[in-house]
Amino acid sequence: MHQFDPDKPHTLGADLRALRKSRGLTLIDLAEQLGRSVGWLSQIERDKSELSISDLRQIAKALGVPMSLLFAHDSAPAQEQGYVVRASARRPMGSGEEGLIEELLSPDLTDDFEVIHSTFQPHSRLKIPTQRPTQELGYVISGKLDMRIGEQNFTIGPGDSFRIRGDLHAWDNPYDDPTVVIWVIAPPVY
Repeated sequence: MHQFDPDKPHTLGADLRALRKSRGLTLIDLAEQLGRSVGWLSQIERDKSELSISDLRQIAKALGVPMSLLFAHDSAPAQEQGYVVRASARRPMGSGEEGLIEELLSPDLTDDFEVIHSTFQPHSRLKIPTQRPTQELGYVISGKLDMRIGEQNFTIGPGDSFRIRGDLHAWDNPYDDPTVVIWVIAPPVY
């Protein structure tokens, strides 16, 4: 388990390093994918160099994360960074095009897990089932959601929780109200 060091604020470089490691990639692996030197990537991860937008886009693609996740590192006051995420300063993730709006509740991506606030819009669904090498726990705050986990189908509602252990899964909100779910995912995938 990582321990937060208040003298070392979590930055874009720290998040990039955590994402790279969570995907089992070495500096050499990622540098080769990007067509860049290991030294350049190491400097990025140590916040010794600035990234251009095109570099950021290429890194986000290589790590399989939306670019929006890599922004908004300085929105919290210095004394709150790494400790507090204000509701107005959550980092958005993804495009929301399937009717899913996700925000990072964790202060950064340097822990062994991440916490996500997900809002599933009415009459939305995941078009293609997904599977990822994670353990996930979801807790429904409001609304109802139809879930398929492996071969099982469930309808879950307020106060219900569910677990996914690397299973193929899909979701559907065929209902008239949005559904809000808090997810804990290990290791971080965003």
